[in-house]
Amino acid sequence: MTVRSVLITGGNGNLGHLLADRFENMGIRVISYDIVEPQRPVPSRNIILGDIRDTDKLRTIFENERPEAVVHLAGLLSGSSEADPMAAWEINATASVKLMQMAEAHNVGPFVFSSTVASYGPEVPAELPAETPQWPQNVYGATKIATERMGNWMKTKRGFDFRCLRFPMVISPFAPPGAVTAYLGHACLAAKSGKPFAFPVKAETGMSTLYLMDVVRSLEEFTLCEKSCVKQPAYNLHAYHFTAGMLAQTLENRFPGAKFTFDPQEPADSMIANWPDIIQDTHAREDWGWRHRYDFNDTIDALLETIN
Repeated sequence: MTVRSVLITGGNGNLGHLLADRFENMGIRVISYDIVEPQRPVPSRNIILGDIRDTDKLRTIFENERPEAVVHLAGLLSGSSEADPMAAWEINATASVKLMQMAEAHNVGPFVFSSTVASYGPEVPAELPAETPQWPQNVYGATKIATERMGNWMKTKRGFDFRCLRFPMVISPFAPPGAVTAYLGHACLAAKSGKPFAFPVKAETGMSTLYLMDVVRSLEEFTLCEKSCVKQPAYNLHAYHFTAGMLAQTLENRFPGAKFTFDPQEPADSMIANWPDIIQDTHAREDWGWRHRYDFNDTIDALLETIN
């Protein structure tokens, strides 16, 4: 479908600024809304600073900037959500629903929501079908499923073009400290720098994974695919499974002096250990042509090349 302008919430962050780059390279005008300053100046981009809970400012953006689509990435991450559950609910759930209502009121769509495999909960099979019931036991997952349900209600009852991607563990060289999965980049940096590193999870702890650039590309493709291709309430994505022990062994092979230990910390270890090893993404592959491009070794190569 043709989209000429897009509002990206969380557009100055780890994922958002890379997605904004891709859209702008395609000639799509980007409005980036975030509570933090951009990591680098982008003169061509309309960057607006503000809180996702500031409905007045967001309403003004819809009225003045007239975006044709929304990619909603803003929110508290998993670790930060567990530390402050009420703030997580207010930011990740309530503010997300209000944003959808504003988009609907201004006839804006598609509205692409970034969700998570954490919405399923701990009692799931190692290979997870998309239709598995969602019973999260962490605040982060609960806020995501609440937004999913409201978005799909608006889609079913009112024709709102709500689209949802559920991501597994996302590997990024830029992961912020609040992310449960930030230890991957830290381990690579430690090995590259010749410093010891203690994994905050057990050696056998691992889960379904995607590399950051595959996430960016999936959001771009999903936003721009025809509405008729979006046949599911939400789509799971998957690339590969790995464990902390696999990562340690791989880095030790590449950096013979690397020293790793395992010192499991909560809630990180139990949260990741309870997530599935493989997430079935058949629907995404069949409906709108999803394909991952980074496997485990490609991801390690990219991390080592990027981090400093």
